Amino acid sequence: MSQLLLLSNGHGEDLSGALLGRQLLAQGLTVEALPLVGHGHPYRQAGIPVISRTREFSTGGLGYTSLAGRITELREGQYLDVLRRLLSLRGRRDRLIVAVGDLLPVLAAWLVRRPVVVYLVAYSSHYEGRLRLPWPCGWLLRRRRFRKVWSRDALTASDLSEQLGRPVEFLGNPFVDLVSEAGEPIPCGAAQTLAVLPGSRLPEALRNLELMLQLLARLPSPLQPARALALQAALVGDLDATTLGRIGAPLGWNLEQGRGPDDGNAALVLARGPQRLQLHWGRFAAVLGGSDLVLSMTGTAAEQAVGLGKPVLQLEGPGPQFTPGFAEAQRRLLGPGLSCASGAVGNSAAGSSAVGSSAVGSAEALQAGADLAGDLLDRLADPQRGPAWRRQLAASGAERIGSAGGSQRMAAAIMVLLSTLQPGAR
Repeated sequence: MSQLLLLSNGHGEDLSGALLGRQLLAQGLTVEALPLVGHGHPYRQAGIPVISRTREFSTGGLGYTSLAGRITELREGQYLDVLRRLLSLRGRRDRLIVAVGDLLPVLAAWLVRRPVVVYLVAYSSHYEGRLRLPWPCGWLLRRRRFRKVWSRDALTASDLSEQLGRPVEFLGNPFVDLVSEAGEPIPCGAAQTLAVLPGSRLPEALRNLELMLQLLARLPSPLQPARALALQAALVGDLDATTLGRIGAPLGWNLEQGRGPDDGNAALVLARGPQRLQLHWGRFAAVLGGSDLVLSMTGTAAEQAVGLGKPVLQLEGPGPQFTPGFAEAQRRLLGPGLSCASGAVGNSAAGSSAVGSSAVGSAEALQAGADLAGDLLDRLADPQRGPAWRRQLAASGAERIGSAGGSQRMAAAIMVLLSTLQPGAR
């Protein structure tokens, strides 16, 4: 039995939980994890044992999807899978449960009947000004068993402290720690760099990249030469080179070997005329850290970009995760650091979730997005407007995301709490 059990429910939540778990392992604690949806790859990569059999589903999460996504979750048996994972918690006697996410891990932690700390990364008062927690989340968080509650930003900490009648603290967000360790950016020899982030969940990430390639082809002509604008894509391993070549070719993008300074150190690129999109696997932090502008169809990665003070251009898609509704909520969450051209950009031509189904973008919306990318890059390059805007973005990122070191601060608080817990305490 471990000293700590980490519960989380989603890719971003698993990432934060794993970063926190890594700090706790360094303190000599025994740590295990239960990802309540998905495979929980970040835990395994951090060397944290996962206590239950896991399975990935096509929607990549649970809850914040379209109606079609919820129907898909039901059809694929995702709710039964979550119930099975919850049942695996029976009889746990961990000293402390760490819940990362929203109502689902909070409820799971309550069922274990052990002391709990909660990091509410999925909720923010920036969405509506006053957070409305789903029932029975607020009731649970008032219980004595929940020893600490941490929020994802300072506004939410203040709001929930008043609502719950107990201290809620903002210690930062662990996912910022990952990109703060980026090191040297990837060399490219260009005046500016655009990071392309299509997401981590297949098949959605594949369709997202198709839409992004269509937008990149419409960038203003002065930005198309590789020396003017370096294009760098941060990709997950499941987006393999063969698949990328297959989806790029009908759109005029051909898979080539990297060559010369215009390609940085990318082994492969997608090339279209003077444009060269460098393809990087396992180098997300370096791609993001060296970017001037971020083209994103992601959740946590966009938050990491805002935390670094990077402007983000959203491209709305068909989902099931990164839908227009999700994108609009993300803009409320992250504030002035996010921009989005008006209009729905794309939909799946076949309405299929199969890998290889094509995504066809609205020409008007894609062109509006490409023009907006040009405007944002011009603003960044302007000697008067650019530096002032970067300072504003950095201040907004500090307010809404926080500084690096969140995982260390949370781990330190957990160590203090553990020193006060009596054996058998609940």
